[in-house]
Amino acid sequence: MGKTETIILDEAAISRALTRIAHEILEHNHGTADLALVGIRTGGDHLALRLQKRLQDIEGTTVPLGTVDITMYRDDLASRGSLPVGRTDIPFPVDGKRIVLVDDVLYTGRTIRAAMDALMDMGRPRNIQLAVLIDRGHRELPIRPDFVGRNVPTAAIEKVTVRFDEQQRPVEVCLTKP
Repeated sequence: MGKTETIILDEAAISRALTRIAHEILEHNHGTADLALVGIRTGGDHLALRLQKRLQDIEGTTVPLGTVDITMYRDDLASRGSLPVGRTDIPFPVDGKRIVLVDDVLYTGRTIRAAMDALMDMGRPRNIQLAVLIDRGHRELPIRPDFVGRNVPTAAIEKVTVRFDEQQRPVEVCLTKP
């Protein structure tokens, strides 16, 4: 038997989800004062850029944007062999900021834990909030998102993939069953 793939969000649905998340972020934080977005490479960084644009369209102010690479903070680094290390680029001080950490798919929570460790090494944010496009369940750590595009119950053997085009725009979210 071959794999079956189902598109669970198309480009329009992703756009609506990001717009809703942007509004929820603004509502929760009472605007953009001391707010910053940090996208997790790769995937979350592209979504964070889209959220930054939505927030600017809604509020008229530009929220600082950064990216974090969690490779060196992974708890499975020793067992994974050599992994390519990306670049962390946070061009603003994190101290006192309300950081919205952005990722594409939330699964076990281990990537988020690694990203929080990386952020804490850079300073002391006022708080860290989590925005994800897809929450697929199966948490191994006590981590929950503050803002979710869509909850997608999955089996552990299934895979959820966010696909991006050449301009790094999200175009679809697929669920693959073996």
